[in-house]
Amino acid sequence: MAKGEGAESGSAAGLLPTSILQSTERPAQVKKEPKKKKQQLSVCNKLCYALGGAPYQVTGCALGFFLQIYLLDVAQVGPFSASIILFVGRAWDAITDPLVGLCISKSPWTCLGRLMPWIIFSTPLAVIAYFLIWFVPDFPHGQTYWYLLFYCLFETMVTCFHVPYSALTMFISTEQTERDSATAYRMTVEVLGTVLGTAIQGQIVGQADTPCFQDLNSSTVASQSANHTHGTTSHRETLSATLTIPIWQWFLTRFGKKTAVYVGISSAVPFLILVALMESNLIITYAVAVAAGISVAAAFLLPWSMLPDVIDDFHLKQPHFHGTEPIFFSFYVFFTKFASGVSLGISTLSLDFAGYQTRGCSQPERVKFTLNMLVTMAPIVLILLGLLLFKMYPIDEERRRQNKKALQALRDEASSSGCSETDSTELASIL
Repeated sequence: MAKGEGAESGSAAGLLPTSILQSTERPAQVKKEPKKKKQQLSVCNKLCYALGGAPYQVTGCALGFFLQIYLLDVAQVGPFSASIILFVGRAWDAITDPLVGLCISKSPWTCLGRLMPWIIFSTPLAVIAYFLIWFVPDFPHGQTYWYLLFYCLFETMVTCFHVPYSALTMFISTEQTERDSATAYRMTVEVLGTVLGTAIQGQIVGQADTPCFQDLNSSTVASQSANHTHGTTSHRETLSATLTIPIWQWFLTRFGKKTAVYVGISSAVPFLILVALMESNLIITYAVAVAAGISVAAAFLLPWSMLPDVIDDFHLKQPHFHGTEPIFFSFYVFFTKFASGVSLGISTLSLDFAGYQTRGCSQPERVKFTLNMLVTMAPIVLILLGLLLFKMYPIDEERRRQNKKALQALRDEASSSGCSETDSTELASIL
């Protein structure tokens, strides 16, 4: 049977014209598609993207440092009402991050993409709410509700801006190196925004002359010079952080992100130990501020640079989940704010237990010891604990390269089958 079938096919082949044979029998040649060029972002593209992070840091630092002073001294809001405004506003700010991330992931696609409409429509509302926060209304009895309303509204609008803006990192390029470079630009601008937010508004608030109360009945230490030194060294810490972000970007591309985390975060530990063991000295304080700035630069850059790698890894493991980028970024921001709130609460309670005197010209010795522990031993313990837990982070450079190849294969398959990619759609809407 097999032999007969072979004979029939052979005889039939002999009756077919040569042109038909060439078109049917000859194996089809696969057309080689030209290699796609890498999505290289220009310096102008990266700067334009990075500038979007400055308003978030400028307004956030201004509110964090000076809103309490403004409510108490300018708006003449009572201390209890001011604490309610600040606490509810911070709590609402933390809650809105995952809620907005979830809403963005569920929002439909538009001609501008999924993320850009949130950024466009939230920006003017955030600007209006921010200016109304620094406005003193004529009615004195409803000021608490006024500031509570516009503080919460501003935090909501800023979240609606910042979550999709930070999630744009996943869509500005499919190349990991380009996304890391854009993140470095963004972190540099955000640190500069922190400097502007504290320096500009700090000069305005610093014009006010607030009297202090001297307690002559207790053993005290001078605090005015310490406050001045703290303000100066904090600025030293932030310029050093700005200047070293490009260095950390080069370091992580050369030696890998995990190595950069270990080196960068732990670089402040020796200097913190020096502060804990030695007497207060202006030169040592400046040196520690610069070293802390170097570590802060790594802490600013590296988590934001690693988050896209985590999302890529998740998409490879769970390919059926789409639009999860805003959820990842919103929860990262939420836990960052949560940790900041917990640390602020613990430090405030510690100073209260130590006998901190509000508006005091000098403070007891216990306050000095507590501050020393809060700025030296507590960070050292938390840094070492964090680095120990970081050993469980599974994405190293080899895994990043494997994920990059797998994602590129999926993109090529999607483009060859005619399927539209969400990231290219979002990138087109941005451009």
